[in-house]
Amino acid sequence: MSRRYLFTSESVTEGHPDKICDQISDAILDALLTQDSNSRVAAEVVVNTGLVLITGEISSNAQVNYANLVRQKIVEIGYTDPTNNGFSADSCSVMVALDEQSKDIAQGVDQAHETREQSSDEALDAIGAGDQGIMFGFACDETPELMPLPISLAHRISRRLAAVRKMGDLPYLRPDGKTQVTVVYEDGKPVGIDTVLISTQHTATIDDITDEAAIQQRIKKDLWSYVVMPVFEDIDVKPDNSTRFLVNPTGKFVIGGPQGDSGLTGRKIIVDTYGGYSRHGGGAFSGKDPTKVDRSAAYACRYVAKNIVAAGLAEKCEVQLSYAIGVARPVSIFVETFGTGKVSEEKLLELIQSHFELRPAGIIQAFDLQNLPAQRGGRFYQEVAVYGHLGRTDLDLPWEKTDKAALLKQALSESLAGSGV
Repeated sequence: MSRRYLFTSESVTEGHPDKICDQISDAILDALLTQDSNSRVAAEVVVNTGLVLITGEISSNAQVNYANLVRQKIVEIGYTDPTNNGFSADSCSVMVALDEQSKDIAQGVDQAHETREQSSDEALDAIGAGDQGIMFGFACDETPELMPLPISLAHRISRRLAAVRKMGDLPYLRPDGKTQVTVVYEDGKPVGIDTVLISTQHTATIDDITDEAAIQQRIKKDLWSYVVMPVFEDIDVKPDNSTRFLVNPTGKFVIGGPQGDSGLTGRKIIVDTYGGYSRHGGGAFSGKDPTKVDRSAAYACRYVAKNIVAAGLAEKCEVQLSYAIGVARPVSIFVETFGTGKVSEEKLLELIQSHFELRPAGIIQAFDLQNLPAQRGGRFYQEVAVYGHLGRTDLDLPWEKTDKAALLKQALSESLAGSGV
């Protein structure tokens, strides 16, 4: 029986209070790893009207002026005018309350259980997972970047919304904003756009327009022309006459950013990943160095799933890893293809175990996660802290490569030939 349903994903702009925190946390990580690639970082940030609080645990030989770093990032995001935004780089207070990493945690990360038990002398067994937990990675063939269409579109619209503000095309826009896209599916395939929603902060007046209804009509017209339509230029599934377009449904959005709502690192984990289309282990990414498997193993899961889909072994693939703190090797590996696999999940699991390194030291080495900030001018993690950590075609991300797809196809062919299939 044919099944028709709707699925929705959201994104937020870089001026959203939670995303301000994610970007500052990752700017701190970039700065520390640039100077000391062995830095251990768990940086949490809180913002509200007039305040940025940095807390967490950091062990590093790097010397960072946190207040200057915070203010530079806030300027870059666009909060420079306290009169119109209620929050700005120059007017906010910056409080720093950092501790060192727990020595109990450090001993398990610095020397993994496998090494302490003398079960292996491999270098890749030297680093234990920085925490216990479960991580998921996902890929599907709905978009060229192998991401679900709803989150891909929501991110595109958010990025375009920020771009037209920064380029001056729509100068009345302010940094805070949210987007949401509802896609129509039939039998698991996207066939239409049901709803596009944009909530964007703006000035109280536009040009000489002061009437609230007229302002909203102007914003809606401009966003359709400058933001929505350019996003869909190269998308096969487009809005049509039945598509709803909602803009600032409350009527206006003048008070925004940290003045309108407090922010906290790690509160947009679904925005950061697959928009709810795939499962999530619950761990946030931003502000964490690569020994924290919440981050590095989630990237590895995406890498595995994407290469399986890119190899044509499944149309959809989800990979789960689990870890124990201080232990290098994953406790478990799970793969699911939702009935789209060209071979069994058991065979895919064999391929994963044979061709992917999933110990923390191996992931860090394969993706060069400790050195990328220095290699890229002190900016790497803060670039993925907004508009998604996954499926980014605008950034050269090692976990987005499909360099193992051909190897997987060849290995599967050889395995099936050897078994006489």
